[in-house]
Amino acid sequence: MEIKPAGYFDFTVYPLEGVWDINEATKKHFSGTINKKDLVYQLMIRQPDFVDEHLYCEMLNLVRQKKPNPLLNQVEFKSISDGKCIQMLHLGPFENESVSFDAMESFAQSAGHTRLSKVHREIYLSDTRKVAPEKLKTVLRFQVS
Repeated sequence: MEIKPAGYFDFTVYPLEGVWDINEATKKHFSGTINKKDLVYQLMIRQPDFVDEHLYCEMLNLVRQKKPNPLLNQVEFKSISDGKCIQMLHLGPFENESVSFDAMESFAQSAGHTRLSKVHREIYLSDTRKVAPEKLKTVLRFQVS
């Protein structure tokens, strides 16, 4: 960038995040077991505060000119607020997350809260290409009432 946007500061790219749910057909016939093919998700990377929608549009247009890719049409600039949540650092492979979710739901009940849905956020603190599955760190978060 030739001209830095207002409020610019050097920053480290934030970790990849995902919001996970199950598809509508599975919700209608949910048996308690989730198959990976039934998952739906949105992946995102948080942006620093100086990145607004105007700057995002400018940068997206520059990328489209330099490296056209049809997947760029699926990229969006969104603002998300989780509200009241419970979160936990999960250590280990993704396949074992149910143990952490059970602990979180138990904690929620003991604190007088109810999990609102099976939708949850995952924040990936480890690089799966560089870290052994048993050492992966993932923040798990879900909304409560």
